[in-house]
Amino acid sequence: MKKAVYSLVLSEDVVEAVDRMAYARGTSRSNLINQLLAEAVGYVTPERRMAEILQTLSQQMTGLFQLQEQAADGMLTIRSPLRYRYKPTIRYRVELYRQPEHALGVLHASFRTQNKSLIADAEQFFRLWAEFECSHGMCAEEDCKVEDGCWDRRFAIRAGKEASTQEIGAAIGQYIKRVDAALKAYFAALPDCEAAKQAVAAYFT
Repeated sequence: MKKAVYSLVLSEDVVEAVDRMAYARGTSRSNLINQLLAEAVGYVTPERRMAEILQTLSQQMTGLFQLQEQAADGMLTIRSPLRYRYKPTIRYRVELYRQPEHALGVLHASFRTQNKSLIADAEQFFRLWAEFECSHGMCAEEDCKVEDGCWDRRFAIRAGKEASTQEIGAAIGQYIKRVDAALKAYFAALPDCEAAKQAVAAYFT
């Protein structure tokens, strides 16, 4: 959505009230006025769309995962502990695109660790998960990337019925729960690699 500069004649009292509200919401005067006008005419701004998706996602995650506040709009970080030596935590970060064209956003998963064994096991899980998803037609190869113990999963936009922000948020939440459950099942089956692979395969039957 392109932006342009317009001149508005507003009373000082209105501007002061807008400034107070903008400060309370942690946004700028221009952005708040843009949001208020959009709401008044029934237009959904990219910021509102992202906020509604993440609000639904947060509701899905509350009580099951640890949520981390984000300074940037369109982003939410979710943490989940893993039963493994050193008691690591996996971090899922959802980043929504402000202007989605071919994809709504991306899910980034990573461990904050230097342990080479954990990184290798995590990479093997992420590659296995991506392989199963691609073979079941759930995503294309270019939608997944595994590197340095991290995994990126792009949420591509598919042709068909347009989903609501609530449906999108709920779908992302269900997807993260499924990945997290499979990850924990995979690690629980190690060091038996075949059993670990079968544990992941069970999430695609």
